[in-house]
Amino acid sequence: MSRTLFFAILASVAAFFACPGTINAEETKPAMTTETKTLPKPEKSGLLPINGVNYYYAVYGKGEPLLLLHGGLGSIDMFAPILPKLAENRTVIGVDLQGHGRTALGDRPFSLEAIGDDMAGIVKTLGYDKVDVMGYSLGGGVAFRMAVQHPETVRRLVLVSTGYAADGFYDEMRPQQAQVSAAAAPFMKDTPMYKSYVAVAPHPEEFPKLLDALGNFMRQDYDFSADVAKLKMPVMLAYGDSDMYKPEHEIKFYQMLGGGLKDAGWMRENLSQNRLAILPNRTHYDVFFAPELTAAALPFLDGQTRVKSWDEVVGEAE
Repeated sequence: MSRTLFFAILASVAAFFACPGTINAEETKPAMTTETKTLPKPEKSGLLPINGVNYYYAVYGKGEPLLLLHGGLGSIDMFAPILPKLAENRTVIGVDLQGHGRTALGDRPFSLEAIGDDMAGIVKTLGYDKVDVMGYSLGGGVAFRMAVQHPETVRRLVLVSTGYAADGFYDEMRPQQAQVSAAAAPFMKDTPMYKSYVAVAPHPEEFPKLLDALGNFMRQDYDFSADVAKLKMPVMLAYGDSDMYKPEHEIKFYQMLGGGLKDAGWMRENLSQNRLAILPNRTHYDVFFAPELTAAALPFLDGQTRVKSWDEVVGEAE
């Protein structure tokens, strides 16, 4: 594998799975990485065997429960910059997804549908009837499947930098993603993705196996458009204005949820229960730790952005 091809592939992995960091520290320096942040000590943590996968979970804070799902090749730790804010008045349940962080990959095939089932199982095992869910990138795909397959477990849903179909990516991304495999592993040993993985993984030697699993997953086409209408709970979509998804895909997703189809009306009679947030000066690689994300998501999760009458809105402004 040539060095040029490798970096193209690695860039596509970073784009799809959005683990923050640099491909080459001398060539690229991000404005911020989550490596400089550490998570607070959890209220409790442990391992839960769910459907053949031994999931690591950690619980932070007290209040309404929020299930928080990370991006690919990451872990709970990637939310370190925003988790304290999320946990100020909430119980945040962070889970390392299959093959990520402190959760072993195992031999079960990697699929959004299966992991979505697993998340519902975790919620029930921990004793919650219904939770809010916030998922980013890969975690957003898992959150989507959980909400479709187990709607009774999801109160409100926040999907961050998440699409509903493979054709939502910019055209140049898919061919690069299709080449991801264990062959890239030797080239990644100096990257933050690899270092963060081996620091906590129960079986660090399985990194090439994880890349193979993710590569196989990315080579599969998908289109969940028929399932979007099944999301009856309030949904917020959040993207950076320079995200990895085409803007028309983001807007179409929102329209499929019933938003952005017509003027809301003077009396707000046509206002959807769902919300769309486009965060300025943000990309797929930094939107998940943006302060603007929590500023948008928390009022939604708290019900402050519910559909209100004109009189209510005017009253709040006085």
